[in-house]
Amino acid sequence: MPATLKDIAKKSGFSVTTVSRALSGYDDVNPGTREHIVTIADELGYQPNHSARQLQGQKTHTIGLVIAPPAHNPDDDFYSLLLKGLTYAAAHSGYDILASAPAADATELDVYQRIVGSKRVDGMVVARTNRDDRRIAYLQSVDCPFIVHGRAAPDATSNFHYIDVDSQQGIMAVTQHLLERGHTHVGIILPAEQFAFSQYRQAGYMAALAAYNIMFRPEYCAYGTLTLDSGYTAACQLLSQQPQLTAIVGCNDWMALGAMKAVNEAGYTIGKDFAVAGYDDIPAAAHASTSLTTVRQPIYAIGEMLIARLLTIINDDPTTFHQTLIEPELVIRDSSGG
Repeated sequence: MPATLKDIAKKSGFSVTTVSRALSGYDDVNPGTREHIVTIADELGYQPNHSARQLQGQKTHTIGLVIAPPAHNPDDDFYSLLLKGLTYAAAHSGYDILASAPAADATELDVYQRIVGSKRVDGMVVARTNRDDRRIAYLQSVDCPFIVHGRAAPDATSNFHYIDVDSQQGIMAVTQHLLERGHTHVGIILPAEQFAFSQYRQAGYMAALAAYNIMFRPEYCAYGTLTLDSGYTAACQLLSQQPQLTAIVGCNDWMALGAMKAVNEAGYTIGKDFAVAGYDDIPAAAHASTSLTTVRQPIYAIGEMLIARLLTIINDDPTTFHQTLIEPELVIRDSSGG
């Protein structure tokens, strides 16, 4: 038998009314009392009736985030930084973050349907947009408030609220930085084509080449999965097949750091006879054996901005889309020659 409010009341020593109000988030319950009741509810495996709560017009004061399968590796700083920003901002507004991920036999969309369908959240944060993003289509179909970190692909319409960094401009800037230092053969390691931002980053790379009247060569492009190992593998491929390269841009820092490992193994000195650059400016970028030139994306601050914007959407139900595009910042370090 599932645990009930009476079970929690009996074990905690508080009345059913107090238990109910504590679990519903009412602010007239002492924080210590609430914490004690929630702990007991968790111990007993209590599952609240979210549908009934919704029918009563009560908010959950919870915002959801689903961590995508490609991010299930210990090196991915993107979600850890984003989650810190989300959690901090949510807490200061009286909200909690429900973070989840697909199990081995489930899809990301399954998790959205479980969380949103059971009314466990007041809104969702969607990160790293995909082409033909089924998550966004689902949230729109059930009229769930949401905010997106990222835009639709360049050939699609961003008919939703978003906050994004102009990664096309960012990759253009870092590629031009390498070209200005005399690197006319610059390779690039792109994210998987499923990500909408992959097209923006390739477009930025191509625009930088065009500005210097350098022909775009598809063979100078490799693909990774946003991990260090994939950056290493892609860079090994480029160095083997295109030995004329003297620089590589990784479209996130982990792939760039993996590329640095491959370049070192190939016998080059990074920052002198070979240049590597990245994107994101994760903490590891500044502390690599050769500090990494990169494009700064303020992921933590974006997390705070996403919460502020989503709460406006939840409370005010705006009729126009809130869409913000942030200008990136080029951070020059040793890996490109300073």
